[in-house]
Amino acid sequence: MTEWRTVAGTIAEGYRVASGLTDSTPYPEGTLAMQLPYFLERGFDLRPYFLGTLNVAIAPHQYQLVNPPITLEQVPWTAAHAPETFSFAHCRLTWQGRTDDGWIYYPHPETKPMHFQHPDRVEVLMPQIAGIQYGDRVQLAVPTDEVHID
Repeated sequence: MTEWRTVAGTIAEGYRVASGLTDSTPYPEGTLAMQLPYFLERGFDLRPYFLGTLNVAIAPHQYQLVNPPITLEQVPWTAAHAPETFSFAHCRLTWQGRTDDGWIYYPHPETKPMHFQHPDRVEVLMPQIAGIQYGDRVQLAVPTDEVHID
């Protein structure tokens, strides 16, 4: 049986590049929309999820993927830079009594040198959740065999 660890978090503003909702992005359609066909080719389907990430701040905790069930190596999703590696781990997000299953979205920093992600920020892929906004308190649950939270 899978053991889950739950931590409290807050929805925080990210770079808004995954969704394409920032004016300063070189990817106006959003990086996830661009990555979707490459992930699909490799057997990982993003279509059930909103094509943007929710950033969950879990400070004072930090997280580390220890055994992600999905890793897509060297994905050449854009000509703008070298291919990237992405890992995904299961997660559940609870907000206002509603719980959704999703994925932690982890672009490997060693293949994405221009992107900095705070170690206490977890980027998650979820179905669209109407009404959720920055500052909302949530519960984030992760399987302990896939993700370590300290």
